[in-house]
Amino acid sequence: MCRLAAYIGPAIPLQNIVASPAHSLLHQSMAASEALLPLNGDGFGICWYGPDAEPGRYVETMPAWSDSNLKSICRLIQAPIFLAHVRASTIGETMRANCHPFVFKQWSFMHNGNIPHINRIRRRLESILPDEVYAQRQGTTDSEMFFQLLLAYGIENDVKTAWSRAIGAVLADHQSIDRPVRIVCVLSDGHQLYAFRYSTDRKSPSLYHSVALDNDGFAFASEPLDACKGNWKLIPENSYAVINNLGVSLSPLDHSG
Repeated sequence: MCRLAAYIGPAIPLQNIVASPAHSLLHQSMAASEALLPLNGDGFGICWYGPDAEPGRYVETMPAWSDSNLKSICRLIQAPIFLAHVRASTIGETMRANCHPFVFKQWSFMHNGNIPHINRIRRRLESILPDEVYAQRQGTTDSEMFFQLLLAYGIENDVKTAWSRAIGAVLADHQSIDRPVRIVCVLSDGHQLYAFRYSTDRKSPSLYHSVALDNDGFAFASEPLDACKGNWKLIPENSYAVINNLGVSLSPLDHSG
């Protein structure tokens, strides 16, 4: 499983989440503590929001710990919203086009989990996509496919409704599903952070939200970034979370389709 982190609040250097904390995302790429395997070395990526509506993006196929540019980039770039991801691949080869976060216009998206039957339903799902969204396909992951479904179902109008329709499309063909579907995703429109934690077997990958950070910002993370577990709360199974500058709101997910 992958590891991810995202931040919203007063602008800070990316390193404050990605590299500096005791259990930063960079540390989790080498020594994850709440995943089946500790290593997440199949590429990484970061995206951040600045003056333009569309975020900046940097992805690479090498392990995060071996990229000599990453710490320098994270030290010098400051942003009020950013997403970061280290990959342990399940579907899709290790190449830049398969590295998260994925970006479409003002939207950014990253995923941890698995849609194991994706190749049996891919053609059906692709038929749902508008031409503009389909034309932006670059990689082969279930993650990018799910992001494109969210776009097709109108996340710009209602993120939670788009989720319900997208997961409904994924689960529609019951005979194709031979293993649990597990989805944790975090996305942003440059104004808020949104997250979903869902599985068909109630064994979703972990996702936490911060109670408070030193600079009054808020974060999502696969694992607490510091040694104080009291600074973090686990997002319950089958939940939808939104973080903005006012704090965190949680609600149950509707996945009826």
